[in-house]
Amino acid sequence: MIGSEKTKQFKILSFETSCDDTSVAIINSDFNVLVNLVSSQTTHEDFGGVVPELASRLHLKNIMQLTQAALTKAELSFEDIDAIAVSVNPGLIGALLVGVSFAKSLAYSLGKPIISVNHMLGHIYANRIENPHLLPPYLALVVSGGHTELVYFKSMHNFEIIGRTRDDAAGEAFDKVAKLLELGYPGGPLIDMIARKGDSKFHIFPRALNKKDNFDFSFSGFKTSVRNYLASKSEEFIKEHIADIAASIQQAIVDSLVSKTIAYAIKSKAETIIVAGGVSANSLLRKEISKKGNAIGAKVFFPALEYCMDNAAMIGAAAIEKYQKGEFADLSLNAFSTKGIRII
Repeated sequence: MIGSEKTKQFKILSFETSCDDTSVAIINSDFNVLVNLVSSQTTHEDFGGVVPELASRLHLKNIMQLTQAALTKAELSFEDIDAIAVSVNPGLIGALLVGVSFAKSLAYSLGKPIISVNHMLGHIYANRIENPHLLPPYLALVVSGGHTELVYFKSMHNFEIIGRTRDDAAGEAFDKVAKLLELGYPGGPLIDMIARKGDSKFHIFPRALNKKDNFDFSFSGFKTSVRNYLASKSEEFIKEHIADIAASIQQAIVDSLVSKTIAYAIKSKAETIIVAGGVSANSLLRKEISKKGNAIGAKVFFPALEYCMDNAAMIGAAAIEKYQKGEFADLSLNAFSTKGIRII
């Protein structure tokens, strides 16, 4: 019975295939990650972005091998697993379907319950892997490749979306301007690395929607301003000042994220701020929001770097409470690509 399972430690085998990383993890009910394997699809670098059909095919190729490797590394068998968890939205629909179909087939063949997880909620729960007692209320800045949202959680089932991007997300902005600079893909880590040697005040790019009590984000105009700026400069100038330009770009993106988060934290008197998603690995974002959060008396939390990017450990972490409450899906479970955390 589920009631008796609340005091008994259990293990969840989880899958994440929402974009271009295939990940399989095993986590127990104490938020201890027994294994977390990620297979990154570097093939997409040749195209400057993720090719959905190619991503789906590579998930198909990798997921079984990764599952077997995860069990071997954790020294476990399928019989030791208590439940299967899988991300079902948002993401690339074909990629999600690979994970959902595989998870359902395992759950059916093993007679294990299956748990559906919102990918963005998984990013939030990544913070609990190292801080298992981290509970709402808190203000969450969720910044990943295709999502930028500011969400206030009174509880995990009672939350309000305070602001969201009106166009490009922060991660998309990093990728697109990195492409303009011919740096490669993914853009965020590359710009972060190069920017460390540059002057962030070299050029002041615009900060959109910079108005009081406006907590939405916009990076489309920012991207256009970068394109226009680069078009006005020679190749020699750009090459000579690449670190300064990268630093200025990064500062503009981070300023928008931090200023709105801190402004709402002050307005709501939030005592805890968490940052989640791939962009939470950005070194400047971590530095700036920690400094300004501490200045207003708020504690700021980030996931460990290994759990910032897409990974199955965070999906398993988000499934723990669902398992305890008996919130299981049935075999009609399907993937869908609705953005955000509105459906959790």
